[in-house]
Amino acid sequence: MQTPTGTEATHPTDGEKPLSAVAAAPGEGPRPEAAAAFGAEVAHYENFPVASWLCPAPLRPAVAALYHFARTADDIADEGEADAPTRLTELAAYRAALDAAFTGRPVPPRWQAVFTPLAAAQRRHAWPAQLLHDLISAFEQDVRYTASGHRYADTAELLGYCKLSANPVGRLLLHLWGVDDHPALERSDRICSALQLINFWQDLSRDLPRQRVYLPADVLRRHGVAVDDFFPGTDAHDRPRQAVVAELCAHARGLMQMGAPLVHQVNGRAGWELRLVVQGGLRVLDRIGSIQHRSWAQRVTVDKGDLPLLLWRALWM
Repeated sequence: MQTPTGTEATHPTDGEKPLSAVAAAPGEGPRPEAAAAFGAEVAHYENFPVASWLCPAPLRPAVAALYHFARTADDIADEGEADAPTRLTELAAYRAALDAAFTGRPVPPRWQAVFTPLAAAQRRHAWPAQLLHDLISAFEQDVRYTASGHRYADTAELLGYCKLSANPVGRLLLHLWGVDDHPALERSDRICSALQLINFWQDLSRDLPRQRVYLPADVLRRHGVAVDDFFPGTDAHDRPRQAVVAELCAHARGLMQMGAPLVHQVNGRAGWELRLVVQGGLRVLDRIGSIQHRSWAQRVTVDKGDLPLLLWRALWM
């Protein structure tokens, strides 16, 4: 699972896995990865804020609990040397622990630090449990698809993955913010899916060597290239590969632009955080364009130096 990069935050590591969504979501960029500094310490490099100073203080514990829930599931799915069956068994146990926490039953000691604050947030804010189960389903799908060498047939199938991996976090955050009308939920889904897709296209140079393939087959066929053409050392021509990434980035930009009016439905500091999330994702697309869409060869980032531009663009949304 992946998360797009906004302003670079505190702890860069080789195992970058930010959250993807309106303010946070799981992924390798929740992975599901806003554009301000974190208020809470985290052990991994992050692109988007988990509990930034822009987030209203009463909501920060819930946002941090959501982050740690997704972060831990992502580590189960992706860290270490475990095989796919072991990872899926662990994720099934993690899912059972989620059910236990939300029904007042004992949680395994190793995950109490995750589920105690998460259960407290659920009791306080009445989060729909199914959205949290969807996040675990996305991690399970990643494990299965990587093990089997599955290739996404088209953009629609890829968006189905985003529906599990990214969109639930946006909906959970909207729930915290008291925004629940249907147009707002649809806009949130578009922003979250766009962030997830942006992270995919930003991280091609990292994901492909690990056999994480998100390039949709129909777009590859349209430009006469194959997944193998994006691996290091191939002699494929740049132009069709650039055309693939350019098309995928244009699609992600369109989704983000369709979702962007949501910023006018979220009030106060949370609304400003959302503006920066949107602008952070768009800035990553700008950066990919600035290297002629050759993101399979070079990974772009957005750092603190971009913050003045992001703030200016956020002001005029």
